[in-house]
Amino acid sequence: MSLTSLYRKSLDLLPLTAREAVELYTEAPLEELMLTADRIRLLHGHGKRVGWMIDRNVNVTNICFSRCSFCNFCRTKNSPDAYTTSLDDYINKTDELILLGGDQLLLQGGMNPDLGLRFYTDLFRTLKKLYPSLKLHALGPPEIVFLARKEKMSYSEILGELINSGLDSLPGAGAEILSDRVRKIVSPAKATSSEWLQVMREAHMLNLPTSATMMYGHIETVEERMEHLVALRSLQDEKPEEHYGFIAFIPWPFMDKGTRLLERDGVKSRYTGPDYLRLIALSRIMLTNITNIQASLLTVGRSVAMMSLQAGANDLGSVMIEENVVSSAGVTNRFNAGEIESMITESGFTPVRRNQKYEPV
Repeated sequence: MSLTSLYRKSLDLLPLTAREAVELYTEAPLEELMLTADRIRLLHGHGKRVGWMIDRNVNVTNICFSRCSFCNFCRTKNSPDAYTTSLDDYINKTDELILLGGDQLLLQGGMNPDLGLRFYTDLFRTLKKLYPSLKLHALGPPEIVFLARKEKMSYSEILGELINSGLDSLPGAGAEILSDRVRKIVSPAKATSSEWLQVMREAHMLNLPTSATMMYGHIETVEERMEHLVALRSLQDEKPEEHYGFIAFIPWPFMDKGTRLLERDGVKSRYTGPDYLRLIALSRIMLTNITNIQASLLTVGRSVAMMSLQAGANDLGSVMIEENVVSSAGVTNRFNAGEIESMITESGFTPVRRNQKYEPV
């Protein structure tokens, strides 16, 4: 099919196949891709509005059995710097979050074999009791798979218990690339592609708001990137009408500093700014049923994130008062609320502070 035909199909919000997407990704001029994606962003009703929020990423623990080769954050139980965050630390960090105007904790970390479902439900209930208006955007599909195995419960049962104890939304963590060929190499102990998707399927049935992600730029092919997008779009098609499903999609590049994937296997990050813009544009084009595309300001920095707003993205993510995982692999970008609003304004858009459901606040 000609590029013109593919553009026309995209602008009609018709789903492209993975093969058609690969053709656009590899053959289309970047300027044309960005223009097409920008027009599709308008079709989703975003106008000149660009979202952002304030939250804090508190890592529950850095002890993890998974040992993914792209991760510098995880530790073994006997590591001298292994930890599980204390309640006093949660209180101090949450007080600071609220003082700075935020009301959401992103709770993630390692899959610690010593921490079961009761640990998380008790933690969530305690935090909600101390801070009734606090929003918990916590864990992710790999943790749900881990807890289900540990407790001999279904994914739906685990999610139900977590929701009842205060879970407000489920991050799309641990997706990396939804290809088992890739996952067997970079994260063999983590949830498979089908397990990741099944957890999200169950979350959508329970009407738990979720996000979807992609960590790319390591050993995956362009075809696998596009198949990842097709898998997300197909799952979103399954969600019950009026349920949240995937509220947003956020791609970010592999950060390689000090990782075993680099040091042991010689795999360098293939990130470039133009390629990231190409991926943002294809995400907007491919994900016809996911309304929000977020640029990863934390990993790509100011200039590329701003250009992403011309390539189909409608959100710059969060101030993120604290972040320790990708930072351990070389990320140094940090921006305050004023800087994020300034970036959005300089790009020709109107900043809109929002919550995790992408509702204006």
